[in-house]
Amino acid sequence: MTSNDDILRALGRVEGRLTGIEENVALLRQEMSDEKANAHDGRAVIHKRLDEQARQIAHLNARAAISGGADAQLRDEVLTLKETVEKNQETVAPALEEWKRMKTIGYGISGLIAFAGLTTGGVIAYASDGAVGALRHWLKIN
Repeated sequence: MTSNDDILRALGRVEGRLTGIEENVALLRQEMSDEKANAHDGRAVIHKRLDEQARQIAHLNARAAISGGADAQLRDEVLTLKETVEKNQETVAPALEEWKRMKTIGYGISGLIAFAGLTTGGVIAYASDGAVGALRHWLKIN
C-alpha cells in the first residue's frame, strides 16, 4: 500500500505538470492572438490596396472613356475640316487654272519683250556701223 506522502508527491508532480501545461497553453494562446492580430492587420492592408486598385481602375476607365470620346470628336472635326478643304479646293480650282494660264501668258510676253529687245539691240548695233560711216562722210572725216 502507498503512503499519503507518496500520494502527495505524485499529486505535486501532476500539479506541477498541469501548471507547466497551463503556462504553455497561455503562451500558445498569446501567440495565436498575436498571429490573429497580425493576420487581421495584413488583411486590412490587402483590402486597402485592393480598394485603391479598384479606385485607380475606375479612374482609368473614366479617363479612357473621356479620351475615347475626345478622339471620336477630333476624328469628326478632322473629317469636317477635310470636307471643307475639298470644297474650297473645288471652288478655287478654276481661279487657280486662270492664274496658271495668266502666268504662262506672262512668260510668253516676257519672252517676246526680251526677243524684241535683243532684236532692237542687234538692229541698232548694225545700224550704228552704217551711221558712223555716214556721220564721218557728212563731217568729212577720214
